[in-house]
Amino acid sequence: VQLQAFGGGFVEAGGSLTLSCAAPASSFSGTQMGWYRQAPGKQRELVARISRTGVRMHTNSVKGRFTISRDNAKREVYLQMNNLKPEDTAVYYCNSDPPGYLGVWGQGTQVTVSS
Repeated sequence: VQLQAFGGGFVEAGGSLTLSCAAPASSFSGTQMGWYRQAPGKQRELVARISRTGVRMHTNSVKGRFTISRDNAKREVYLQMNNLKPEDTAVYYCNSDPPGYLGVWGQGTQVTVSS
């Protein structure tokens, strides 16, 4: 199963986007989930994770601007991104944390932030 992320787009600096990802596995509610991103020429990095009980972690570069959430009934995970910066430009992916428990990497969704 590929984990598909949706909701990317092109925004100006300071704008907002909300990403979503559906993970249809029955074990979703018991799995820690993460949002990752990969900028051109860089390695994929974890930007936020949410435990099965809703405990959140956001990497320092996005703290205070991004918020990860989940809906276990819908088996979906979200990333609300506010005050976007050009350095947030990347392809964003969702997966379990660590990756691989619920499916393989999808194509991701492109987020482009203009200055």
